[in-house]
Amino acid sequence: MCHTRLMRYWAYLVAKLVAAAGILWGTRRLMAAVMPPPETFMYMRVGDPFVTDLTYTFCMLLFWLFGAGIVWLIVLDQRYRCRACLRRLRMPVHTGSWTHVLFGAPQTEYICLYGHGTLKVDELQISGHQNPDWKANEDIWKELYALEETKR
Repeated sequence: MCHTRLMRYWAYLVAKLVAAAGILWGTRRLMAAVMPPPETFMYMRVGDPFVTDLTYTFCMLLFWLFGAGIVWLIVLDQRYRCRACLRRLRMPVHTGSWTHVLFGAPQTEYICLYGHGTLKVDELQISGHQNPDWKANEDIWKELYALEETKR
């Protein structure tokens, strides 16, 4: 069951990337239709307008920055989703201290509202990029029912 949920998590990422690729492809086709054809350069028709047309080059720069921004937003959105139910993680809790880094580095902990797991993101990255730590919880309702049974 766990592998199915994890595959659904990655399939959702792939679906968002495919949708973004479709949007970018359509935007690129629209740009090609709207942009005027490049003028001749020194009585020659140049095949690649990227080399001789500054307007086209600038539009392509903006297009690729837009594309990179969309991919970055997709990855950022995927990072803060539950691995089981794909809902956004909520309730950030800040732990640690910026003034006492040796005793507890600052972290932000996010939880799934349905109890599927927690995500710990390090706020201080001294030794390079550290991946967030996802900890899947077992069925939270079983734990609560077991706790209630022990009280009886």
